[in-house]
Amino acid sequence: MYKKLLMAVAALVATMSMAWAQVDVNKADAAALDSIRGLGPAKTKAILEERKKGEFKDWGDFAQRVKGIGDKNAARLSEAGLQVNGKSKDGAPAKASK
Repeated sequence: MYKKLLMAVAALVATMSMAWAQVDVNKADAAALDSIRGLGPAKTKAILEERKKGEFKDWGDFAQRVKGIGDKNAARLSEAGLQVNGKSKDGAPAKASK
C-alpha cells in the first residue's frame, strides 16, 4: 500500500513539474512540444517539419511559418510555457518556472 501511494505521489510531482517547464520550440522534441497545452500531435508535426528548414528566429517568424499560429494562439502557447529562442511572446504573461 505504501509503495503504491509513494508511486502515485511521484507521478503527480513529475506531471506538475512538466507543466511548469519552459519549452523552447527550436530545441524541444515531439514529446516536449506535446506537453504544451494547446499543441497536439498535428501541430507538433507541423512545427518539427518547419524547423527542419531552419530554426525559428522569433515569435513573428514562428507564427508566419506554422499555419494556425496567430497572435492570440501564440500568446496562449507562450503563457503555457512555449518559448522561441528562450523568449516568451511579448504581451503574454510569463509562465512560472520551477
